Amino acid sequence: MKVATHELRCTECGARIAGNAVNSIFRCPNCNGLYDVIYPWSSIPGEAATPVASNPPNESALRWLWKERRTSTLSIDQSGVWRFRDLFPIVDDANVVTLREGNTPLYELPRISKAVGLDWVFAKHQGMNPTGSFKDTGMTAALSVAKERGFEWVACASTGNTSAAMAAYAARAGMRSIVFIPEGKIAWGKLSQSMDYGALTIQLKTDFDGCVNVLTDLVNRFPIMLLNSVNPYRLEGQKTPAFEIVEQMEWQVPEHVIVPGGNLANGSALAKGFSEMHRLGLISRIPKISIIQAEGANPLYRSLQENGGEELIPVKANTRATAIRIGNPASWRKALRALRTTGGWCEQVTEQEIALAKAQIGAEGIGCEPASAVTLAGLKKLVAQGRITREERVVLVLTGHTLKDSNYTIDYHRGELLTAEENAEISSADQALHEALRKPPIVLDPDTDTVFRALETQMKLVHA
Repeated sequence: MKVATHELRCTECGARIAGNAVNSIFRCPNCNGLYDVIYPWSSIPGEAATPVASNPPNESALRWLWKERRTSTLSIDQSGVWRFRDLFPIVDDANVVTLREGNTPLYELPRISKAVGLDWVFAKHQGMNPTGSFKDTGMTAALSVAKERGFEWVACASTGNTSAAMAAYAARAGMRSIVFIPEGKIAWGKLSQSMDYGALTIQLKTDFDGCVNVLTDLVNRFPIMLLNSVNPYRLEGQKTPAFEIVEQMEWQVPEHVIVPGGNLANGSALAKGFSEMHRLGLISRIPKISIIQAEGANPLYRSLQENGGEELIPVKANTRATAIRIGNPASWRKALRALRTTGGWCEQVTEQEIALAKAQIGAEGIGCEPASAVTLAGLKKLVAQGRITREERVVLVLTGHTLKDSNYTIDYHRGELLTAEENAEISSADQALHEALRKPPIVLDPDTDTVFRALETQMKLVHA
């Protein structure tokens, strides 16, 4: 499917502009709202649905085309983002910047399914992208737009994953990148990526939101494209995992999709993807999308509890899950819309619950970064509340690779992650789970008999 143009629509006042007419901060000049990219097939909340087209595409033909592209040797077709480009025609094919992102696995989680009392729990592992996080799917789209529009410089504020993705794609395109990070509040494994990919990295003595303020001033003064998630083209790439999920499930739609909540763009991106497929007749319904936040970085959850989501209550974010350590998320209204239009929920989880969930995902042989594990911790709460029943299929979106924050994992297995106060608050049942899941290294003398006795002890524990 090809169209000559697309539009941007303000999510607050509904004003529409041409894609190339947007300002440098991607904010509506009338109301400061964020934009959505819209097409003739877009579903717009609050507006009456219009016919998609006089000759809508054949959904079977689209499914065949997307599957066929996977056998192509062209990099644009091998990308799990751009092989779906018919549903987001935002750049000419010649300007696409790709690292063959997407096509990430959908894993079954049998142990977790049993533990939470559900028949089917899956993990859509976006940590299997080229730079190790879901940000690649959005960055390939936004960076391609920047290239097509002639930008030499791109910039972002980041807690880690965004900077790694932006730096990699900018390097691939032969462009220059600037990364602003909060000093001392980032996983160093992520920061090392942006440095390796050649980004100009600037640490500011502030939090993520303070970095955003400086970045906003910068792009207003210089010809630099802003690549944080306020850039609506990011979300066009980030909606494609929705296409992959249903394709991997033989075009069956899961009942629930659960995502971590940081800057809050990802949930709305997936909702947009499911909604557009529904309008085109590719799927029969839209799954519920729920968003889970860390208790120490819970502005959306807190706002929903205190004022029904009418106004955001920013917080001073504090969580070991650094990827979602954001207290004043830019895309909160988009996330709220996703919750309301799909019928999902927002929950918060503690540091102890995150640590346990991460270890359980690791025990499945998959692993993820701490922020991803909030999805499982949140799933447990939704099941306990009766909001998800046994026969319903749930997809947990894991947003980052386990090696993104290896220090967290090491500290957990050494028993050094949580404070004494945090450990004291864990139930005896969960304490037992932690003890079973922790696998610290065993230090022994280099003596065969000593090693044998240690192994024998461990084998007895396994069969006990």
